[in-house]
Amino acid sequence: MPKTGLPALLRPEDSIVVLIDHQPYQFANLHSHEPTMITNNVIGLAKGAKVFNVPTILTTVIEERGGYLIKGLQDVFPDQKPINRTFINTWEDPAVTDIVKKSGRKQLILAALWTEICLAMPAIQALGEGYDVFVVTDASGGVSAESHDMAVRRLVQAGAVPITWMAVISEWQRDWARVETAVPLTEVVRDHGGASGIAYAWEVQLLESAAKGSSIPKIAG
Repeated sequence: MPKTGLPALLRPEDSIVVLIDHQPYQFANLHSHEPTMITNNVIGLAKGAKVFNVPTILTTVIEERGGYLIKGLQDVFPDQKPINRTFINTWEDPAVTDIVKKSGRKQLILAALWTEICLAMPAIQALGEGYDVFVVTDASGGVSAESHDMAVRRLVQAGAVPITWMAVISEWQRDWARVETAVPLTEVVRDHGGASGIAYAWEVQLLESAAKGSSIPKIAG
């Protein structure tokens, strides 16, 4: 995998996303991040993948005991039944890997709960099979800040690229002149991009006000 230059950046046509075990049991012992942040970020990532038509695989582990996939994420792909595994390591389940292999895509984007287990295992194995692995650190989390941090360090040493969800969608977009994706993508940022989304909504408000010819009152001083 190239580390520098344009080929090192993500491309929608070469990407495939696997979202692993965003379930109640894992959230119950998530302490590396505030759970609502991970929820927001993984849903934003999933919505971004949908905008760019990037294949996205949803998977759970023993969901009958660990709980169903969180509703907000399932709602992004309402017709997709998550692949329910017994393997802790997603990459040992051919129900998942056969889909990835059939796609022919080599830029593998992973997010999981927990980082030190359900993200680390498949990422390390996939790296050994020649995939360019990107781990979305702010859509993943561990049982402690240390466990998340140690897992990310281990993954970097193995050759994975740590990345955040907004960096992923920005590399997919690359050029705001690509209007067919720019408009729906800004809606994703508006809903999940925190202060960036708030600023975007404000900009829209100002543009609409200008278009309507409204005047801004002067502030007495």
